[in-house]
Amino acid sequence: MSNFSSWFYRFRSSSRDYYRYFCHHSFRTRTAHTNPPSPSSTANTFNSNRARFSSSVLPLALAFSAASASASASLPSFCDHHAPDSDFRGGSFGGKGSTRYAVKGSHTEFPQELLNELKAICQDNISLDYEERYFHGKPQNSFHKAVNIPDVIVYPRSEEEVSKIVKSCNNHKVPIVPYGGATSLEGHTLCPNGGVCIDMSLMKRVKALHINDMDVVVEPGIGWMELNEYLEPYGLFFPLDPGPGASIGGMCATRCSGSLAVRYGTMRDNVITLKVVLANGDIVKTASRARKSAAGYDLTRLMIGSEGTLGVITEVTLRLQKIPQYSVVAMCNFPSVKDAADVAIATMMSGIQVSRVELLDEVQVKAINIANGKNFPEFPTLMFEFIGTEAYAHEQTQIVRALVSEHNGSDFVFTEEPEAKKELWKIRKESLWACFAMEPNKEAMSTDVCVPLSHLADIISRSKKELDASPLVCTVIAHAGDGNFHTAILFDPTQEEQRQEAERLSHFMVHAALSLEGTCTGEHGVGTGKMKYLEEELGEEALKTMKKIKSVLDPNNIMNPGKLIPPHICF
Repeated sequence: MSNFSSWFYRFRSSSRDYYRYFCHHSFRTRTAHTNPPSPSSTANTFNSNRARFSSSVLPLALAFSAASASASASLPSFCDHHAPDSDFRGGSFGGKGSTRYAVKGSHTEFPQELLNELKAICQDNISLDYEERYFHGKPQNSFHKAVNIPDVIVYPRSEEEVSKIVKSCNNHKVPIVPYGGATSLEGHTLCPNGGVCIDMSLMKRVKALHINDMDVVVEPGIGWMELNEYLEPYGLFFPLDPGPGASIGGMCATRCSGSLAVRYGTMRDNVITLKVVLANGDIVKTASRARKSAAGYDLTRLMIGSEGTLGVITEVTLRLQKIPQYSVVAMCNFPSVKDAADVAIATMMSGIQVSRVELLDEVQVKAINIANGKNFPEFPTLMFEFIGTEAYAHEQTQIVRALVSEHNGSDFVFTEEPEAKKELWKIRKESLWACFAMEPNKEAMSTDVCVPLSHLADIISRSKKELDASPLVCTVIAHAGDGNFHTAILFDPTQEEQRQEAERLSHFMVHAALSLEGTCTGEHGVGTGKMKYLEEELGEEALKTMKKIKSVLDPNNIMNPGKLIPPHICF
């Protein structure tokens, strides 16, 4: 027997049980419940005759090369098409052509043995309360929902506890969903298969601050706003600023950014190293604390944006910046969003290093006025922030004032007063809540497309025409300096006609962005809401590669299952 044939025989023998299990049980066959029974009422574990498989991932990793080396080898397909939530005749949830609103998932009795193990690990930091489980199972700022909710909420206090929790869940093949600040918009924290929700809110310590190195080591539960309050006395700050309430761990998981990304980059540019608990309970450090390194695979960037599907983040080392010496905030109005976008592009092309360039349409300005009792002119508006020395900030302000006047802009005003600047950015940050103040009985479908900067004016003007013609109330707000813009499409999810119209508008903008070499999500992440667009954006081979990585690191598919990778992707 040749060396290859001998190896392949050993591989097939060692992995047969794994293949059988993964192809037929990657999603546990369960009956859906709107109100799942509490774990305390159950005493049965999963069927003892479920297939077990080798804990070694090496044979699986080698299988990838075997698939290409032996065209005649007939290997089973790795995909999620056996999930109860799938229907390949009409499109599965998150797959191509998906129009589903609620994630059905599946559910079974929670193993009493696992519940006992979790109680021993977490002591009093565990909850079976229905209201608490329901709260964790329904995103607070998103229309996405799942039929099922988590069976148990655990609140680990340390990395060691997270490792034990994950290892126990893996042994019982029970899904886990990490939970941070609950500000995500794409259904990242839904628990369609029940299981264990790992709430990281008790892990919020600042473990080390290295002032001379301008970095900080934190636990994942701390919020970016809390962190900046801690750093302010040292003259330092962490520059990413997503929605209020976002936690550092969730920001890493979704690869977020915010209004300052045009100056400081996104989360992937501001994380030095991570510690992550893998599905088998192993704790991995992804890199050293050096500012740059060429040592090995970039595991840090692999984990950033993985949305809890590859591991649970337990420690983050972040780059810090000096608080700017001086800043000026300016605002100006335009007759159209295209004029405003043109000025944003011209500003970036001029070489001015602005720290923020934000665009708001007249509907968003109206919402801000209603929510905050303000009287801003209700026209498309640009907001700028210029930083540096006082002289440099003033020079930038005057250069942009001239650009504004050349592009039909008006009412150019600016402020240097600290409290006025803080209030303006607070109002901007709370724009989504302002939409709900304007339409209190509606929910928001948020879009998050991003295009190359040169296409920004085109896609915003095209989208604005479509939005204005819709019977739904829609607002536009953009991080105009890096080509990323959002719409809040306000609709009543109980009215099918309104939901379909919201979906139509969202599809229009996503496909327009993809046709311009853009992306369906610039900063919100994929979750369940954007999965259906990934194959068009990235291609099937890229998604198969992601699936292979997921299958090696999480062979039991317990890590936030049903997110990020479309269920129809097989290999």
